[in-house]
Parts: sequence; C-alpha cells; structure tokens
Amino acid sequence: MASPNCSLKVNRELLDPSFESYRLSLDSIPTYNVELDAAVAEVKLKDSQYTLDHVRAFGMYNYLHIDPWYEDSVYFVDSKGRVLNLTVTLDTALGKPREILTSATWAALSDGTGKLTLLRTSKRGESSHLKWEPMFSERLGEPFIIVHSLAHVRSHVHTIEVLLLRVQKDPSDTKGSGFSISLEWITVDNSVGEEESEVRKYGMRKRRMMKGKSVPHYAAVEPQGKGVVVASEKPFTFTEVDGLPIEEPPAENMEVETSDPIYFWQQTEEDVTVCVRLPEGTTKDDIRFKLTVDFLRVRVGDYAPLLDGQLFAPVDPEASTWTIQDDKSLEISLQKRSEGPLWSEVVLGNRRGEYLMNDEQKSQLQQKLSYLTAEDLNPNPEKDKPPCNAQDLEDCDMFPEDSSTLMRFDGATLKPTHVVRP
Repeated sequence: MASPNCSLKVNRELLDPSFESYRLSLDSIPTYNVELDAAVAEVKLKDSQYTLDHVRAFGMYNYLHIDPWYEDSVYFVDSKGRVLNLTVTLDTALGKPREILTSATWAALSDGTGKLTLLRTSKRGESSHLKWEPMFSERLGEPFIIVHSLAHVRSHVHTIEVLLLRVQKDPSDTKGSGFSISLEWITVDNSVGEEESEVRKYGMRKRRMMKGKSVPHYAAVEPQGKGVVVASEKPFTFTEVDGLPIEEPPAENMEVETSDPIYFWQQTEEDVTVCVRLPEGTTKDDIRFKLTVDFLRVRVGDYAPLLDGQLFAPVDPEASTWTIQDDKSLEISLQKRSEGPLWSEVVLGNRRGEYLMNDEQKSQLQQKLSYLTAEDLNPNPEKDKPPCNAQDLEDCDMFPEDSSTLMRFDGATLKPTHVVRP
C-alpha cells in the first residue's frame, strides 16, 4: 500500500558550491512577423479584480496557446471573436492565420464571461481547414479560466472532464482580502439521448466545487476522472456537489475545554506518544479506540471523535498500546513500522494538537540542517562537498515564506488520499 503522506528531501548532490551566478545572454532572439486583419483580443482586469490572487489567476494569462497535440500550431482569439490557428514554421516564416471557428479531437473554450464551450476539432494538423463544431455550450456562473481538461471513453460513453478556476467574493473572509479561490470540476458526457443515434447529445453530468485561499500553482484531473491533484500554498477542500453543500455526519461535541490544543504528542525514531485530554468522569468503558496500520480513531462514548483519520505513516498495531492517566488523559503509544523518519503530524489534516520537542531533538535537527547553509564564509572552499553559504544564494534560490502542499483527492469520496509537503 502506498504511503498517504510523503516528504521531499534535499539532494545535496545537486548543489554546486562553485556556482558563481546566473548570467543574462545578450544574443538576439529571432523574431517573425505576420500582418493580422484584427488585433488579438485582450481581457483586462476590472476595477473589482484588484487582489494579488486576481493577478496570479488572470493578469498574466497568455493569449497565444500552443496545441499540445500538434506543436507546429498555435491558437488565439482576435477582437472580432474569431478563434484563429497559426502554423509556425520558424525555418522559413510564419504561416497565414486560418479561421477555425470558434484529447486530439476536442477543445474546451472559455469566453471569459462565464460560458464554457466544448468543440469537436477533428484531428488537428491533418484537417486544419475544417471548422470546429460546438457540441456543448452553457453559462456556468461567474467568469473563470480553464485550468485543465481531458477526455476519456468508458462503456461507449464519451466523457470530458474540465477544471475551472475562479476568484470570488467571500463575505466570511473579514481578516484577509475578502476573496476566496474556487476550483470547479465539471463532467460532461453524451449519455443523454438515444443510444442507437450516431450523434448523441452532450450534457452536464456532475459539478463539484472545492475552495481554498490561494491560487494553485498546479491543478489537474487524473486520467479517467479518478481524482484531482492540486498544488497550492494553502490547502483546498471540496464544499459542494451539484450545487448542494457537502454535509458532514452530525455528532455531538464533548464537554471539554474549548482552548486548544486538545492533545499533545512527542516522538522518537521508534515510536510516537500521544496524550489526549478527556472530560471529567471518563472511564475505560467510555473509550472507543480503533487502530489499524494507517488509521486511528479515538472517541468517548457517542460523542464526536477526538482523533479520526489517516496516520502520517504506518504503525504496528500489535505493538501499540493505550492507557488512561489519572482519569484526565488518554496516553497512546504508537510503534512506528519504519524507524527513523520523523512525523510532521499524527493524523493527516488534524491541527488540534501541539508537538513537544525536547532539547536533544532540537539539537539533532539543527545538526541535520547545518550542512545546507552556513552563515560564516566557507573556511575551506577546496574540500570535498563544502557547505553553501547563505550569502551566495540568489532570490530565485530562496524558498517561499508559505510552504506549498501537493494533495490528491479521490474522485468518488472527494477526500484527500495523498499529501506531499516539502
């Protein structure tokens, strides 16, 4: 079974201590010009689109698109609303733009005002003289950009998956920019109509909405629509399906103090110790405890679970134990299946605990990181694999202040199954 949580480690072999600097080449870049009968359409940000997220999502949008199925072609929209194709032959000259109307045989198109159109393109490059045929067109609310799209066939049903990105007003965000980021996963197929008909009607089959607080660096639908992968500075979660909010199963909260944290935890290379706060009067018979190789659930009676979810890494259930300490806390000892790697959390996504690190662990962590940078100038630059000085790093070498997270969501449950952090 694949680990649900992965970590990224620095490969020191890729660091070059003798690297001097980046240099700008002054060689001229060849350019080619072609006359257009109408200017390229440009969509400018509105006065209401003033946040950094708007600039990231829309401000740097490229109006010239390379065809991934036929790399000698690019597409653009002109001021007359036409979708034009241009063949690039850099060894001779640019071709003449051809109007084509507005997978290898399909294209997804956004008009910038909230309308999605799916076009049958035929095999691009082989029949570029043919106009594209619109097979589905529908307004889907506020303006969006298309982040990713793909097509697949199952049981003779042709399905198209499209991922849309929006920056929307969020009245609940009173401390931030007042906007939130949404990714909408649209599924369109031709299951509507008579199966015997050669041309079956395409229609909307499912809409799933997920929200976050930062424009993702990367987002894509997996092949066959089995899931969604999102890389972003702040995590995303699914909130709606077909316009209806996702409801979590109701559960009564326990009568414990509301101040965080509700549990503390420590670890060594061999095990993890978790101390969970319990309400007064809790007995051993009240504890509902479930532990598997990669899952932990702790609850008291019929109240909502205190801990419930996938563990950071596999454990040995047979060697793990739990006991009640002074009728006030539940102490859980989890035996790691693989010794050595340190955990960054107990249960994936749970932020209600506090990690306690002893002085020895702090010292070990500093020693492990000391080889990456050194504030003092390198005393011996000629020795094998000398340390890299922080003074030598350039802006593009620095890590962002907010570390990004890569998450994979299952297409059926809409729950995260894998998390990767740097």
